[in-house]
Parts: sequence; structure tokens; C-alpha cells
Amino acid sequence: QNYLGIKEFLSNQPGLNIALLKGGIYKGKKKMKEQIKSGEIDLVIGTHALIQKDIEFAKLGIVAIDEQHRFGVEQRARLSGDSYPDLLYLSATPIPRSLAMTVYGDLDVSVLDELPPGRKPVQTIWKSAKKKPEIYAAIQKQLEAGRQVYIVCPLIEESEKIDLLDAETLHKKISTEIFPQFKSALLHGKMKTAEKDEIMQYFKNGKTKILVSTTVIEVGIDVPNATVMMIEHAERFGLSQLHQLRGRVGRGSEKSFCYLIGYQPISAEGRERLSTMQATNDGFAIAEKDLEIRGPGDFFGTAQSGMPNFKHANIVRDQGLLKQARLLAFEIVQKDKDFLFPENKVLNKIYAKHYKWREKLFEF
Repeated sequence: QNYLGIKEFLSNQPGLNIALLKGGIYKGKKKMKEQIKSGEIDLVIGTHALIQKDIEFAKLGIVAIDEQHRFGVEQRARLSGDSYPDLLYLSATPIPRSLAMTVYGDLDVSVLDELPPGRKPVQTIWKSAKKKPEIYAAIQKQLEAGRQVYIVCPLIEESEKIDLLDAETLHKKISTEIFPQFKSALLHGKMKTAEKDEIMQYFKNGKTKILVSTTVIEVGIDVPNATVMMIEHAERFGLSQLHQLRGRVGRGSEKSFCYLIGYQPISAEGRERLSTMQATNDGFAIAEKDLEIRGPGDFFGTAQSGMPNFKHANIVRDQGLLKQARLLAFEIVQKDKDFLFPENKVLNKIYAKHYKWREKLFEF
């Protein structure tokens, strides 16, 4: 999608060599790697295939990481290599660690807070599993109006260990009992790429009305006619994932709906996540709540969430205090960058012991 869009956008730039690098084995891949290494290719769009060890760049100037929350810290570091390119991270729901780094002032932020012209905010409704008949009635109205529907499950098939509704069981029920009059399909990550592509193409073309799926549809799916997202066991999903899934609807001009189906027992944290989703469509506000719930992770390590080792401070509540601490830290470094002054002896010891070898990871 990105490759086709960027290629069209830059079509008026003659002599610009743009390439698409994907995983797997296919004709021309070896030559493409050689062209990336030599610098013949000016712009390369790719999947995680770009972070493999045999990929070398002649002179990497900028790295844009789309859907940044799908990459680990070490993966982002590997992609940047030793050439220190400019980094641009894009995400509807920034990882707690990345959002916390904006608090400390180590990442500049641009917020796109307006919907594209003609689009309406998605209405999010949290219901218990007992209320599903009501939701099915509302979905039927959308289907009868010619719209399309996503239904997401956390599992592909039934598990003896986990009592959750799975996609295969639900698809069978949807296609034979609940909506037999509307064509439905099942999609999950264990399917072969060609099969997944065919199922999605049928859904995009409107031949399939209901798509029962796992979270494989979380990103990159654009079907403007789909107006309903129903998420089973929504209490089991994280805020970032729920927001990404909700983003699959509301891509056309029609009013869209996201139904979050909760199953008891729901933890206090689960209730907080579902309430947040119902209250706002703002991805940055959701990311801040995610940061508050899960913690910022480890700036000098690879954990992208988790509570920091602060004895007293709260990273969300005490942002003002943290900014003052940052200013003070910069003052110390400007005067004594190697911590050689007597008053900085303790800092030198702590830095050498805990942070020196992990410092590079802070950039990512």
C-alpha cells in the first residue's frame, strides 16, 4: 500500500529509483539487495525484511517507521545501523516507552488530530456478552443497508486451556445461525498469503459482507464500506490494539460503530481500558492512558512498557517535575560531561555501572 502510494506521489520525479522489499524468496530479490548496498535504489519501502543482517545501505539518510508499535527497540536500532539517520516514527497509538520519551523532551512530536475530510468519528459502545442479541440486531440493519462488518476474536481455534470464543467457532455460528443470508468469510494468520489476499480482495470488492478474523486485520486494511467493528473478548486486548482495530472502520463517509464485547470477570484494569475506548477517539489520549496503566518501560533497555524504578515520582502526574530534572541534568552535563568534578563522583559511578553499555538503546 505504501509502495504504490509513494510511487504515485513521486511519479513527477524522473530518475528516482523506488523499490519494494518483502520477506520470502522471489525473483530479483538478490539483485535488489545489491542495488540497496550500492546506492542505486534511492528509496526502499519494506517489511521487517529490511532489518535482516544481509541488508546494507550505501548512505542511509532517513528512516520512517510506520506502525512503530509493531517494532521492538533492538529492531529499530538495527534498522538505523551506524549511519545515524534522521528517524521518523508514525503510529496512531505510540508505545508507552516512546510517549514517555516525548515527556523527557528526547522526541519531537507532531500530532495529527483531525479526521480526513468527510469522515465521521466512530461511535464506540461497550456491552456485556449477554447483550449480544441487541448488537446483532444493530449489525443486521447495517448489513441490510449494504454495509460490511468485521468481527474479531482473540483466538483462531478452540483451546482446552483457555475458555475464549475462537474465530473458527464464531464463523460457523455467524454463517449458519446468525446471518446465514449474508456471505461471510474467515481470516487468520495461519493461512497462506495467497489465500489471505484472496479473502481480503473479496471483502474489499463487497462480495463478502462479514469478515470474521483474528487481529491479523489490525493494520493496513482500508475498506470504506465497512461500518461495523465487533470485538469479542475486548477485555483481553490492550488499548493500542483496540484503537488500531477500531481504525479499520470509519474510513468512508457513513457513520460507523465499534462494539466492544466484554466477558466476566473483567479486571479493574480491563474496565479502565474499555471505559477509555468508549470515552475518546483520540489516539494520543489513549496512548497517555496506556502509559499510565502499563508504565513507560526501560529507556536504557528493550522493555517498551512496565513500571519504572521511581521511588516517588509518577511519570504522567509529575511531568512538570521531570522536566525540571531534565533541565538540571543538562546543566550538569554541559559543565562536566565526563562527571569528573568531585560533586559528580556518585553520578560517574552510577552511570558506569548501570547505563554506559545500554546508552545506545535510549535513541530508539
